[in-house]
Amino acid sequence: MPAIKVLGFTQKQTSIHMIKLIAFSLAFLTSMLFSSAIFADPLVYEGKSGPGKGKHIVFIASDHEYRGEETCPAIARILAKRYGFKCTVLFGLDEDGFIKPGSSKIPGMEALDKADMMFLFLRFLHPDDATMKHFTDYLDRGGPVLGLRTTTHGFNGLKGKNSKYNYNSRDKSYDWGFGRQVIGETWRPREGAGHYGRNHRYSTRMFVVPDQKDHPVVRGVNDMHAMAGAYSAVPIEGSVILGKNQVLDSMKPDGKPLADKPPSPCIWVREYKSKSGKKGRVFASTQGASEDIVSEGVRRVIINGVFWCMGLEKNITVDMNVDFVGPYKPTTFSFGGGRKKVKPLDLVGFESQLLPETKR
Repeated sequence: MPAIKVLGFTQKQTSIHMIKLIAFSLAFLTSMLFSSAIFADPLVYEGKSGPGKGKHIVFIASDHEYRGEETCPAIARILAKRYGFKCTVLFGLDEDGFIKPGSSKIPGMEALDKADMMFLFLRFLHPDDATMKHFTDYLDRGGPVLGLRTTTHGFNGLKGKNSKYNYNSRDKSYDWGFGRQVIGETWRPREGAGHYGRNHRYSTRMFVVPDQKDHPVVRGVNDMHAMAGAYSAVPIEGSVILGKNQVLDSMKPDGKPLADKPPSPCIWVREYKSKSGKKGRVFASTQGASEDIVSEGVRRVIINGVFWCMGLEKNITVDMNVDFVGPYKPTTFSFGGGRKKVKPLDLVGFESQLLPETKR
């Protein structure tokens, strides 16, 4: 009996073709479901009580060098455990769901839609338009923003309508991009905003500007030593400079200031005007690397900054508890550094190590 042909194929060939098509479809569906599962659940630290109860802070950590992926969850835990905030921490991830410093793939940005504050540690990112919309919508409604270190140059390579947020944008209505217009400074070495001393050789001491000693953000803040090298900055007009830096001649807290490096602004606060007309509070520091926050003073000024940004400055006391929650063993900053094969859910709970050594 001759083989039956369908569209030029024998019945046997048609059956094989259908089996392959079904197998491919199942594999694709499985892949999509698996991929969705990887990015399904963001890292959340839920506080129980305190002045932050009912307030939601979204942290976004993705920089290439200074280990923002360690700084952000460490600060989030303190704010959640000790002061009651709900803290969602989002990371730049690779295709397999592992934390990848500097990645522009940041699942979970929809958390910003109902956030009360945005806490940033970014560098040269270019998220897709759908991801950026959550970010720009947040800015358009005037939510408070805190930015550390390289967040001054958080975006680079954005296209189309979002290109104005790039660190080097010369859009006349948004000159020098998000960094300058919201954080208060961008990366402008020719204009005096860049590295100030040598990383890994010179550390940084920060001090409170005497005229601002009564500002709530510096309440209780004393010694501040940062392992990351200093930046110079010329904050945009309207910024209130709270702290300045000293470039030290060593990596030790007792190093001597370099005579040829006069103090430069390193901590400031300001307000930006949003599309809605509302003004959003901003805290910025050119420090904040993972080893910087080992300094109690650096942690304290950042946490005070969160309270001020959210209008909770009456709750800032000189003896607020800013001790780490759980084990914190920071990695020395470097390009290509950081712990490998770590997923956000490896950091669940208040007692997991930040960040863990993993063996997968």
